[in-house]
Amino acid sequence: MKKKLLFDSFFLIFLGALSSLSLPPLNFFFINFLTFSFFFIFLFRRLNFILEKKLFFYYGWLFGFGYFITNLYWITISLTFDENFKFLIPIALIVVPAFLALFYGFISLFFYVFNLKNVLGSFFLFCLLFGLIEFIRGNILTGFPWNLIIYSFSDNLNFLSFLSIIGTYSFNLLVISFFTAPAIYILRKSKNEIIVCIILLLLPIIILNYGLSYKKKFLTKEIYKNDYLIRILGSNVSIDRFYGNSQTENVINELIKLSSPDQNKKTFFVWPEGIIPSTYQDELYLYDDIFKKNFNKNHYIGIGLTSRLLDGKNYKYYNSFVVFDNNLNLINHYNKINLVPFGEFIPFENFFGKIGLKVITNNIRSFDKGDIRDVITIQDGIFQFSFLPLICYEIIYTGNLSENFNFDFIINISEDGWFGKSIGPKQHFAHSIFRAIENGKYVIRSSNNGMAAIVNPLGEIEQKIDYGEAGYIDFEELRSMNPTIFSIYGNKIFLIFILLYIFLIFSFIRVKNE
Repeated sequence: MKKKLLFDSFFLIFLGALSSLSLPPLNFFFINFLTFSFFFIFLFRRLNFILEKKLFFYYGWLFGFGYFITNLYWITISLTFDENFKFLIPIALIVVPAFLALFYGFISLFFYVFNLKNVLGSFFLFCLLFGLIEFIRGNILTGFPWNLIIYSFSDNLNFLSFLSIIGTYSFNLLVISFFTAPAIYILRKSKNEIIVCIILLLLPIIILNYGLSYKKKFLTKEIYKNDYLIRILGSNVSIDRFYGNSQTENVINELIKLSSPDQNKKTFFVWPEGIIPSTYQDELYLYDDIFKKNFNKNHYIGIGLTSRLLDGKNYKYYNSFVVFDNNLNLINHYNKINLVPFGEFIPFENFFGKIGLKVITNNIRSFDKGDIRDVITIQDGIFQFSFLPLICYEIIYTGNLSENFNFDFIINISEDGWFGKSIGPKQHFAHSIFRAIENGKYVIRSSNNGMAAIVNPLGEIEQKIDYGEAGYIDFEELRSMNPTIFSIYGNKIFLIFILLYIFLIFSFIRVKNE
């Protein structure tokens, strides 16, 4: 019995780890047809044995642990920049995947509790539980919707066009069903199983045809050229600036040189997240002579900065995206809403602060959460456009990013240096593709130590500055799209899919009983 359990443990960890190869940057999505089918068959066949609930929970946890420990290892790299954090590396390497694997444990636990034993009923239950738990993982405790199974299709843009209708969580549920479909054929007992298997394997072809049609429609739209340009920076300023090892003035001069401002061209410059060291928003005026020397009235600058607001006797600190004119007059700003746990804020800080735990990304304390994410509109004699600001980690969230979807494009600024040369920055960038397709908007991304890019509503990368490179790209023309179905209804569509799968489960249970 012990030898069997040991074998099962290694087998499930191996399946989870193998599934990681389907994610960016490799995107070997075909692997999931093997891993998900085997995982489902493994659980289904053990329903016929009298096993304890906790053992079924353990099965799902093992699969999840193998999955997350192999695709989230890069989180520990952020702990290598400060000697005070290095002792946490082995803890983070194990604890983070172990915690996220708990969600997968609940999948197999509930699968056991319902104990359907009907192939098709169990199949749709398994897929529903997986999709639903992934949704919960992406929303509970601030949410962490990183590396959902659907991200294995990041390179298949025609297939992903369906996101514009149903969104990431609904599509995630569908692809889990596609990947698990071969198990139906293996476990088949009647023609019903074969028919459902064929339908599930034909659906991707229908979705792909929709994507090709969607692309054709997009490419027939007229190209609009603005009388201004948006210049997006991709930089390689060392992450050491966060620890006081960079001269602020040198960094500003480096960024300006990289920006190559043209005095006669109306330009909105977009600089990365938290790019200027040791300087709060209200202190930037100390360097106004440098800005005035290099920029004129034709120029606006959007910068990722730390801002502070005096609240009584204490300051509140925010990770902000701030828009200035050439004289450093504040035009507009946005304070980040979705903060990174332990990176930008410490949960239960009163307790953890007493034992010396602090945030990774600054030497102050936890950032405060912004009040609302709203569209930034710039309308004056120079510029006429509006955009939705997303700072770094916020690009990973799906759904109604703002109650106002009447904007021209999305601007995402990021600092990817915390994850070194690992797969982390590549996985992070993949989320930009999904947000562009879901919302039918261009995503403009400026990154330090990562990829800067212009992603169109099809998810295509029209221009980019690759990892390890520095420079700029210009955005000055676009094709306009109507709001997508998903951008209007958001994750309400996922509720429809949940109800559909519940209907299918009960339908096949009834067919079996009859």
